[in-house]
Amino acid sequence: MMTTEEMGNVSGRDTRMCGDPKMWFPMRVTYQREMKVKAELDRLGIENFVPMRYKVMESQNDGDTELRRELVPAINNLIFVRSAQERVSELKQTNEVLEPLRYMMDRTASQEHAIMTVADREMENFMRVASRTDDSVMFLDNETVVGKEGKRVEIMDGVFEGVTGVIRRVKRCKRVVVEIEGVASVAIAYVPVGMLREIG
Repeated sequence: MMTTEEMGNVSGRDTRMCGDPKMWFPMRVTYQREMKVKAELDRLGIENFVPMRYKVMESQNDGDTELRRELVPAINNLIFVRSAQERVSELKQTNEVLEPLRYMMDRTASQEHAIMTVADREMENFMRVASRTDDSVMFLDNETVVGKEGKRVEIMDGVFEGVTGVIRRVKRCKRVVVEIEGVASVAIAYVPVGMLREIG
């Protein structure tokens, strides 16, 4: 499981004013090359995160169909990269493997063409849930979540202790959903009500 030690930035804020030029960038990767890009970032020692899940795949063996579970990216064409923006932009121009990386634009920012960033604390919270590859979590698309309003809660016990999220109705059940707005959402399959504390 991947974690980050630095916490506390506000989403979208340029952390270079705080003396740390590294930020989390959610980035698109063209043609589903996220694992190839991840391998190159790992080789270069650049922190990154690709949410993964198991998928049942079919294969043919001597005419028989075999089923196997394979670990694949949970969200196509998405990778999170933590580095200085100048470093990422340089690598996009000079490293052939990383050329497919594309910044995502922050549509909520006041200025035009603002590159989307994610706060360390928000990213840490998301990775606590999205790094699970078992049935305790489910990745969502926009059509899966019903309703935009919900109570913000903190999980007080269990494997997700300390995680914060929003109560949303998913597949007819109320679940704790952890999301990076406009990028990705993941729901925890089950959390007992007694483990939840409402927060502001």
